[in-house]
Amino acid sequence: MSVLVGLLLHCMLPTTLIVQQNSLRTALEHIVQPANATVGVSVMHFGNQDTLTINGGQHYPMQSTFKFPLAMAVLHQVDQGKLSLDQQVHLSKEDMLQNTWSPLTQKYPEGNVDLPLRDILRYTVAESDNSGCDILFKMLGGPQAAQQYMRSIGVKDMAIVATEQQMHQGWEVQFTNRTQPAAMTRLLQIAFRTRTLTKESQTFLWNIMEHSVPGAQRIKGKLPEGTVVAHKTGTGYPNEKGLLSACNDVGIISLPDGQQVALAVFVTQSLEDFNSNQVIIADIARAVYDHYVAQGK
Repeated sequence: MSVLVGLLLHCMLPTTLIVQQNSLRTALEHIVQPANATVGVSVMHFGNQDTLTINGGQHYPMQSTFKFPLAMAVLHQVDQGKLSLDQQVHLSKEDMLQNTWSPLTQKYPEGNVDLPLRDILRYTVAESDNSGCDILFKMLGGPQAAQQYMRSIGVKDMAIVATEQQMHQGWEVQFTNRTQPAAMTRLLQIAFRTRTLTKESQTFLWNIMEHSVPGAQRIKGKLPEGTVVAHKTGTGYPNEKGLLSACNDVGIISLPDGQQVALAVFVTQSLEDFNSNQVIIADIARAVYDHYVAQGK
């Protein structure tokens, strides 16, 4: 009898998981479908390996979410001893990009300053600094070096081809840095659940993503106060027709039971107002959070 019960439970388990996953899909589609935008979603639960995508078959402009894989590529160089977090990096006036988001440029408009690499990484990831981003690209050898690193760790369906300065030269250029949502959640898994980076680099990257300044109203926007989220946002700008290129957030949500869920949300080709785009992301994150918290009870 006990063997029979065990076999029945084993047969029922896949069905139960499918039903649970379908309930989450329904909740997410209810959020996505009314939007006057294209919304791509990928969810990966690190514990039970649940995965789910919505509109996952196309590529989305990454905008500044690509600073997360860029940081991984730099930290890989640190792990190999080719770079050091403590090494001083000289910032020239030419490195201080103009007419773009850059706390570094605001603080050091004339450049001519030396900063440790760890500070440039923090500016680039935690504050989404565009000057810092292109300084890191220059140190690596260009976007192609970051792209090659992504390929080397098995991340496909992601293209890193343009610097921040290049993206600001034309509205269409931002669409060349692109990804499928599932490639981003896979990268989050590789970054924090494998030994691709050393423990020291993982901890450093987690800390700067956990303390990310932009995007408080996106993944974190409707989660319970105190929920730990390590994330990276990306934001585009509208064209002359008012079409917004990107409002993104990708990251890892820590659940009350200690489990973690990777979530990537890309909103593109949007005619929604800016706050509505952020609410879409916040609603998706809350639905994912509630779904897995309910499962854990």
